[in-house]
Amino acid sequence: MEKIGYKKADWINSTNIYEVNLRQYTIEGSFNAFAKELPRLKDMGVETLWFMPITPIAEKNKKGSLGSYYACSDYISINPEFGTLEDFKNLVTLAHAMNFKVVIDWVANHTGWDHVWTKSHPDYYKKEETTGDFKIASGMDDIIELDFNNPDLRKAMIQAMEYWVRECDIDGFRCDLAFWVVLDFWKEARTHLEKIKILLWLAETDPLENPGYMEVFDAMYTWTWMHKTADFYKQQIDFSVLEDVFKNYDTICADHCMPLWFTSNHDENTWNGTEYEKYGEMAILLAVFSFTRNGMPMIYSGQELPNLKRLDFFDKDVIAWDGRNALHGFYKILLNLHSTNKALRAMDPEVITYTLDPEGEKSGITFLRKKEKSEVLVLLNFSNEEKIFTVKSEHLEGTYKNVFGNDELMINKEIKTKIKPWGFSVYEKS
Repeated sequence: MEKIGYKKADWINSTNIYEVNLRQYTIEGSFNAFAKELPRLKDMGVETLWFMPITPIAEKNKKGSLGSYYACSDYISINPEFGTLEDFKNLVTLAHAMNFKVVIDWVANHTGWDHVWTKSHPDYYKKEETTGDFKIASGMDDIIELDFNNPDLRKAMIQAMEYWVRECDIDGFRCDLAFWVVLDFWKEARTHLEKIKILLWLAETDPLENPGYMEVFDAMYTWTWMHKTADFYKQQIDFSVLEDVFKNYDTICADHCMPLWFTSNHDENTWNGTEYEKYGEMAILLAVFSFTRNGMPMIYSGQELPNLKRLDFFDKDVIAWDGRNALHGFYKILLNLHSTNKALRAMDPEVITYTLDPEGEKSGITFLRKKEKSEVLVLLNFSNEEKIFTVKSEHLEGTYKNVFGNDELMINKEIKTKIKPWGFSVYEKS
């Protein structure tokens, strides 16, 4: 499904995403406080920073003491909780100087109850048939739905998006609940904004559920994979179901849309639990999958700690940083491998992925990704037992180095190696 007429940012094929929960990141919860974290994130290998909504939060029907990031009261203002517009512009400038890209969350479907438009343009909103009041969005009583049948609303929304590109030089949008908004609006928005800057367009929707949105978006969520892996770990589905799911992503996304792989994000952490609650011992294995399979990998704030608690959504609940960040080195290896090895480029028609089934093993995922002379071999043990993986392929030949160690393997069309329970091995061809 080619994105006819759209241009692709030249940096997105090898990038990664780090989701920033600014409110909970530091005691101050501000742009200026977060700026001090950039050197650490740069060292870890983070390339693209996605900030949850930075716009002010509506007071009417506010949840908790601070309200939801996603109940906006003005699309072209800064949440004073985080600082000033100048603070954000300075943060973007600093991030760019350090070669980060900056993406902001865009909540197009709905606003809070006292958004400035509710007074200046009430016609921008859908109305309840029985009461004539603003329509509540899917039962969430702190937000109300916008009406994308109104051409004036569309124009105003695109102008608001343009404001952040021109004023702050951001590099893309993560579009909240993208599938709740009609597809042709996103086409209109991307067409307009591409005249100003080539951006990353990331949709919170699954290509397996809403494939049409691949026409516009560069990357889309893998919700199906996330849910099925949790079901598998809880022994509610068979391993073959997992294989079908990731192969379906390969087929439908191909070289025109990137699956966004993740084990946690702000919604999952708060409402469904940390990755360790959902996946237990399998959590680290899934992270390795996320960084080596075709697609774009994402880390959520605190996963490098690792964060073992659910963060409050509507109140202050600072991540309990301990200064050690035990998984910093683990993620650094994966982030750098993903960014530097051409075989892991996403949405690249020149990258070939070979599925290499381990002999006699029905709970292993093994694959070789290759572009020109670059190769990455990945062996994943999706079981709670130690396994010996025997893999044969005419494509395996040469010297391969373990990225998580110093050992090297000379492979001549066959590899036989022991993998720990919920374990993995990742080899890069020398």
